[in-house]
Amino acid sequence: MKLNFVQELKWRGMIHDIMPKTEEFLKENKISGYIGFDPTSDSLHIGSLVQIMTLVLFQKHGHKPYILVGGATGMVGDPSGKSKERNLLDKKELNKNISAIQKQLSKFLVFNDSKNSAVIVNNNDWFKNFSFLDFIRDVGKHVTVNYMMSKDSVKKRLETGISFTEFSYQLVQGYDFFWLYKNHNCLLQLGGSDQWGNIVTGTELIRRIDGGSAYAITTPLVQKADGTKFGKTEFGNIWLDAKKTSPYKFYQYWINSSDSDAENYIKIFTLNDKEKIDGLITKHKTNPGLRILQNALAKDITTMIHGEDQYIAAKEASSILFKKGNDAVIALKSLSKDVFLEIFEGVPQGKINKDEVLKGMPIINALVESSGFLKSNGEARRAIGENSILLNKAKVDLDTIITINDLIDDRYLLFQRGKKNYFIVLVN
Repeated sequence: MKLNFVQELKWRGMIHDIMPKTEEFLKENKISGYIGFDPTSDSLHIGSLVQIMTLVLFQKHGHKPYILVGGATGMVGDPSGKSKERNLLDKKELNKNISAIQKQLSKFLVFNDSKNSAVIVNNNDWFKNFSFLDFIRDVGKHVTVNYMMSKDSVKKRLETGISFTEFSYQLVQGYDFFWLYKNHNCLLQLGGSDQWGNIVTGTELIRRIDGGSAYAITTPLVQKADGTKFGKTEFGNIWLDAKKTSPYKFYQYWINSSDSDAENYIKIFTLNDKEKIDGLITKHKTNPGLRILQNALAKDITTMIHGEDQYIAAKEASSILFKKGNDAVIALKSLSKDVFLEIFEGVPQGKINKDEVLKGMPIINALVESSGFLKSNGEARRAIGENSILLNKAKVDLDTIITINDLIDDRYLLFQRGKKNYFIVLVN
């Protein structure tokens, strides 16, 4: 049975709240709907992917997606989900961020001359000439302070204090919905569950000003099984921009998902249909050690964001730790400096003068005196005799001489003792 848009969101676990009669209306009509994106950075991160995928599915089902980039609201600040006032950006930085975000979104949505082509709009276009007095007369008079105070995003901030700027945000976002309703016949707003109050303010404005009906759907905030925040690591956000988060680290985030998270993520962040995903889940449960779900998830999402070549490179880099012998040596030497250092992030480092390597450096000298990896010549000899020392993943003996040909990216050597004890040597 072919699923409609709302049914597909439901089985993917992508509905938190839905306004009454929304599903029935969408079943009978192809409509325009929108999601707003916050331009506080020059890249979206994977926390935005739920909303992006919601728009992708919306367009797939024949509806017309609008992407609102908040050039005006980015200068105000949304209190939803925030515990304190945030820093506001200047116009120049906002415009730079908006341009970058528009470019990223074009990877996901179809922008052409078709009936349901995606459209990007910037709310600064309708707010820049809207005076404060006009706004409070034409918009503010339709919403009571009591109504605005009842919103969770406001109530949670009353004890610590909330500025008028952020207090009024729901009116500004509500007017976005009204403006798109009047000028583009946008009848649906989608967003994260923390946006429900702001979205409903928009439907209220449409009803009170124009007497019209509009609809709302929110998605749940994605939670990781271990309780930690989705999209965050100890190093910060996982960004969609390769300059902020490399394809290797991006791939690593998904491939290291837990079984329960991977089962959840593959429904939300890929376009595989129910039959295929159910099949992958069944295969995975038969042999969890093969990590079928994680591999399928990492492949699909890395390819979608960074392209197939970057996916293949990230997968190959990830396999280096498990390679041995000549295959490992070749793979290591193919790595760029950045990827090499990412794979071995946090590994202790030492330095060797390049002149010593150019002359040919005995392995014992490299392990002890020059790099400081091992404490003594005796310890180095014993470790080599036990076959526990590797140079660039290849075994060495007491006669091994390190030459310029051993360098990774013309500057690094990788020593290993045992299975997990790594040491990087910078040759400069």
